[in-house]
Amino acid sequence: MNTDLFDKAAKFAIDAHRGGERKGKGYPYILHPMEAAIVVSSLTTDPEMLAAAMLHDTVEDTSVTIEQIRQEFGDRVASLVHHETSPLPHDAPWCERKQAQADLIAASPTDSKIVAIGDKLSNLRAIVADYRQLGDALWQRFKAPGGKEDILWYYTILADALNDLAGTAPYEEYLELLKELRSKN
Repeated sequence: MNTDLFDKAAKFAIDAHRGGERKGKGYPYILHPMEAAIVVSSLTTDPEMLAAAMLHDTVEDTSVTIEQIRQEFGDRVASLVHHETSPLPHDAPWCERKQAQADLIAASPTDSKIVAIGDKLSNLRAIVADYRQLGDALWQRFKAPGGKEDILWYYTILADALNDLAGTAPYEEYLELLKELRSKN
Protein backbone atom coordinates (compact mmCIF):
# COMPACT_ATOMS: atom_id res chain seq x y z
CA MET A 1 0.00 0.00 0.00
CA ASN A 2 1.27 3.44 -0.90
CA THR A 3 1.16 5.66 2.20
CA ASP A 4 2.38 8.88 0.59
CA LEU A 5 -1.00 10.64 0.81
CA PHE A 6 -1.53 9.58 4.41
CA ASP A 7 2.00 10.60 5.36
CA LYS A 8 1.45 14.01 3.76
CA ALA A 9 -1.88 14.41 5.59
CA ALA A 10 -0.32 13.39 8.91
CA LYS A 11 2.45 15.96 8.53
CA PHE A 12 -0.05 18.62 7.46
CA ALA A 13 -2.32 17.86 10.46
CA ILE A 14 0.61 17.81 12.89
CA ASP A 15 1.72 21.22 11.63
CA ALA A 16 -1.85 22.62 11.71
CA HIS A 17 -2.50 21.41 15.27
CA ARG A 18 1.00 22.20 16.57
CA GLY A 19 0.84 23.39 20.17
CA GLY A 20 -2.80 22.35 20.51
CA GLU A 21 -3.86 20.32 23.51
CA ARG A 22 -6.84 17.98 23.81
CA LYS A 23 -9.43 19.74 25.98
CA GLY A 24 -8.90 18.79 29.61
CA LYS A 25 -6.51 15.96 28.75
CA GLY A 26 -3.01 17.42 28.90
CA TYR A 27 -1.74 15.67 25.78
CA PRO A 28 -1.17 16.84 22.20
CA TYR A 29 -4.34 17.34 20.19
CA ILE A 30 -2.92 15.41 17.22
CA LEU A 31 -3.48 12.13 19.07
CA HIS A 32 -7.22 12.49 18.42
CA PRO A 33 -6.92 12.63 14.61
CA MET A 34 -4.46 9.74 14.82
CA GLU A 35 -6.98 7.67 16.77
CA ALA A 36 -9.71 8.63 14.29
CA ALA A 37 -7.49 7.39 11.45
CA ILE A 38 -6.89 4.10 13.28
CA VAL A 39 -10.65 3.60 13.63
CA VAL A 40 -11.16 4.39 9.94
CA SER A 41 -8.37 1.94 9.05
CA SER A 42 -10.39 -0.83 10.68
CA LEU A 43 -13.02 -0.28 7.96
CA THR A 44 -10.96 0.67 4.90
CA THR A 45 -7.46 1.06 3.53
CA ASP A 46 -8.59 3.83 1.15
CA PRO A 47 -5.74 6.41 1.33
CA GLU A 48 -8.05 9.38 0.77
CA MET A 49 -10.34 8.33 3.61
CA LEU A 50 -7.39 7.78 5.93
CA ALA A 51 -6.00 11.20 4.96
CA ALA A 52 -9.39 12.80 5.63
CA ALA A 53 -9.51 11.18 9.06
CA MET A 54 -6.18 12.81 9.89
CA LEU A 55 -7.37 16.16 8.55
CA HIS A 56 -10.96 16.09 9.83
CA ASP A 57 -10.55 18.86 12.44
CA THR A 58 -8.10 21.12 10.63
CA VAL A 59 -10.75 23.37 9.08
CA GLU A 60 -12.94 23.56 12.18
CA ASP A 61 -10.16 23.98 14.76
CA THR A 62 -7.26 25.73 13.01
CA SER A 63 -6.71 28.50 10.47
CA VAL A 64 -6.69 25.96 7.60
CA THR A 65 -9.42 26.48 4.99
CA ILE A 66 -11.29 23.88 2.98
CA GLU A 67 -9.69 25.39 -0.14
CA GLN A 68 -6.23 24.68 1.26
CA ILE A 69 -7.28 21.07 1.87
CA ARG A 70 -8.61 20.89 -1.71
CA GLN A 71 -5.38 22.32 -3.15
CA GLU A 72 -3.14 20.03 -1.12
CA PHE A 73 -5.18 16.80 -1.16
CA GLY A 74 -7.78 17.02 -3.93
CA ASP A 75 -11.55 17.25 -4.21
CA ARG A 76 -12.47 13.96 -2.55
CA VAL A 77 -10.41 14.52 0.59
CA ALA A 78 -11.77 18.07 0.80
CA SER A 79 -15.32 16.76 0.49
CA LEU A 80 -14.74 14.19 3.23
CA VAL A 81 -13.28 16.86 5.52
CA HIS A 82 -16.13 19.23 4.65
CA HIS A 83 -18.70 16.67 5.84
CA GLU A 84 -16.88 16.64 9.19
CA THR A 85 -16.96 20.44 9.52
CA SER A 86 -19.92 22.11 11.18
CA PRO A 87 -21.87 24.11 8.59
CA LEU A 88 -22.70 26.79 11.17
CA PRO A 89 -20.25 29.30 12.66
CA HIS A 90 -18.75 28.75 16.12
CA ASP A 91 -20.90 31.55 17.56
CA ALA A 92 -24.17 29.84 16.58
CA PRO A 93 -26.06 28.28 19.50
CA TRP A 94 -24.51 24.96 20.54
CA CYS A 95 -27.59 22.79 19.94
CA GLU A 96 -28.18 24.34 16.50
CA ARG A 97 -24.57 23.69 15.49
CA LYS A 98 -24.71 20.10 16.67
CA GLN A 99 -28.04 19.41 14.95
CA ALA A 100 -26.69 20.90 11.71
CA GLN A 101 -23.59 18.71 12.00
CA ALA A 102 -25.65 15.56 12.56
CA ASP A 103 -27.93 16.46 9.65
CA LEU A 104 -24.92 16.98 7.38
CA ILE A 105 -23.47 13.60 8.38
CA ALA A 106 -26.84 11.86 7.91
CA ALA A 107 -27.09 13.23 4.36
CA SER A 108 -23.47 12.36 3.52
CA PRO A 109 -22.27 9.36 1.52
CA THR A 110 -21.05 6.25 3.33
CA ASP A 111 -17.37 7.19 2.84
CA SER A 112 -17.97 10.38 4.81
CA LYS A 113 -19.80 8.44 7.51
CA ILE A 114 -16.79 6.15 7.87
CA VAL A 115 -14.56 9.18 8.45
CA ALA A 116 -17.14 10.56 10.89
CA ILE A 117 -17.30 7.35 12.95
CA GLY A 118 -13.54 7.58 13.42
CA ASP A 119 -13.90 11.06 14.87
CA LYS A 120 -17.05 10.45 16.90
CA LEU A 121 -15.92 7.12 18.33
CA SER A 122 -12.60 8.65 19.39
CA ASN A 123 -14.50 11.47 21.10
CA LEU A 124 -16.92 9.11 22.81
CA ARG A 125 -14.08 6.87 24.03
CA ALA A 126 -12.46 9.91 25.64
CA ILE A 127 -15.73 11.06 27.22
CA VAL A 128 -16.48 7.64 28.71
CA ALA A 129 -12.91 7.21 30.01
CA ASP A 130 -13.02 10.66 31.60
CA TYR A 131 -16.49 10.04 33.04
CA ARG A 132 -15.25 6.84 34.68
CA GLN A 133 -12.52 8.89 36.33
CA LEU A 134 -14.22 12.24 37.03
CA GLY A 135 -17.91 11.44 37.28
CA ASP A 136 -20.34 14.30 36.79
CA ALA A 137 -17.58 16.91 37.13
CA LEU A 138 -16.68 16.01 33.55
CA TRP A 139 -19.71 17.79 32.08
CA GLN A 140 -18.41 21.21 33.14
CA ARG A 141 -15.66 20.81 30.51
CA PHE A 142 -18.16 21.13 27.67
CA LYS A 143 -19.82 24.20 26.19
CA ALA A 144 -23.14 22.37 25.94
CA PRO A 145 -25.69 24.51 27.77
CA GLY A 146 -27.52 21.48 29.18
CA GLY A 147 -24.37 19.62 30.20
CA LYS A 148 -24.67 15.86 30.22
CA GLU A 149 -28.21 15.85 28.80
CA ASP A 150 -27.12 17.82 25.72
CA ILE A 151 -24.02 15.65 25.23
CA LEU A 152 -26.16 12.49 25.39
CA TRP A 153 -28.65 14.05 22.97
CA TYR A 154 -25.88 14.92 20.51
CA TYR A 155 -24.25 11.49 20.56
CA THR A 156 -27.69 9.89 20.20
CA ILE A 157 -28.57 11.88 17.07
CA LEU A 158 -25.11 11.04 15.73
CA ALA A 159 -25.85 7.34 16.24
CA ASP A 160 -28.93 7.81 14.09
CA ALA A 161 -26.95 9.77 11.48
CA LEU A 162 -24.35 7.00 11.31
CA ASN A 163 -26.72 4.01 11.33
CA ASP A 164 -25.65 3.05 7.79
CA LEU A 165 -22.60 1.63 9.57
CA ALA A 166 -24.63 -0.67 11.82
CA GLY A 167 -22.95 -4.05 12.21
CA THR A 168 -19.41 -2.67 11.92
CA ALA A 169 -17.18 -2.97 14.98
CA PRO A 170 -16.68 0.82 15.39
CA TYR A 171 -20.42 1.54 15.22
CA GLU A 172 -21.25 -1.24 17.66
CA GLU A 173 -18.56 0.01 20.08
CA TYR A 174 -20.02 3.50 19.72
CA LEU A 175 -23.47 2.20 20.70
CA GLU A 176 -22.04 0.31 23.70
CA LEU A 177 -20.22 3.39 24.97
CA LEU A 178 -23.33 5.52 24.50
CA LYS A 179 -25.37 2.91 26.40
CA GLU A 180 -22.84 3.02 29.24
CA LEU A 181 -23.09 6.81 29.48
CA ARG A 182 -26.90 6.67 29.44
CA SER A 183 -26.91 4.09 32.24
CA LYS A 184 -25.11 6.56 34.49
CA ASN A 185 -28.05 8.96 34.17
